[in-house]
Amino acid sequence: MLKQIATNVYYMPHYAETDRPALGLICGENFSLAIDAGNSPAHATDFLDLAENMDITPIKLAVITHWHWDHIFGMKTVGRLTISHQDTKRQLEYLKTLKWDDASLDKRVENGEEIAFCRDMMKREMPVRDYLELQAPDITFQDTMQIDLGGITCVMEHVGGEHARDSSIVYIPEEKVMFLGDCIYQDFYSGEWSYDLKELQILLEKIKKYDVRYYVLGHQSPKSYDELWHFLDELLDVGEIVGDETSPEKAVERFQLTRKIEPTKDQLEFIGNFVAGNQKK
Repeated sequence: MLKQIATNVYYMPHYAETDRPALGLICGENFSLAIDAGNSPAHATDFLDLAENMDITPIKLAVITHWHWDHIFGMKTVGRLTISHQDTKRQLEYLKTLKWDDASLDKRVENGEEIAFCRDMMKREMPVRDYLELQAPDITFQDTMQIDLGGITCVMEHVGGEHARDSSIVYIPEEKVMFLGDCIYQDFYSGEWSYDLKELQILLEKIKKYDVRYYVLGHQSPKSYDELWHFLDELLDVGEIVGDETSPEKAVERFQLTRKIEPTKDQLEFIGNFVAGNQKK
């Protein structure tokens, strides 16, 4: 059984061992909608099998939050009409031209086009990928799109962010639940994992305007409004302390002088993320 977070909203939890993200299911009176397609045909099949055992309306659509492999490799298996931001489709059209066998993956890591973490997780989730078939979304939107499932509405908005510029959120106003995908996570495709403070502030302003009780994140357990914003407010505050500093040591000194305490392990990670972002400018 999928886990229920609201009357008409369910999710399949993330699984870190093979980097499976959380998948969503929104159930209306007329039809249901899936959020993201999984990181493999097996992941998609597991999700569909669980959904088929539930007393819900048929799944007719799937929304893709962004282009990264772990959210799109199961699209062919999901087998429904898919919706995404227009930039997500452009990225998937390119991914369709690539080969996914071990040698091709290894070469892209060597060339800097792929990162080792994603390659290793692909191999762990799908030992054989020679015949992996990808597909592009059927329907795209530019800024926002709204779908009535019958008594339940899904609002999609392109919010961008450093993790993936094409990222979109899915908001269910009747349930006050938002699926964030991976949009609040760091940039990890260009060197050290990093945040840019201004980019993060712009992203979080887009998210905060919605009335939300629960957030479903791609690779963490769902968070209440208070839980998530306690984390994000701390992240922003650390970013403001770091400012434009490009030296890790000086950034830590700034934190110590401002807070009058030693940074925790998490705070050190935040400091490192913002320093790395400043170094990339």
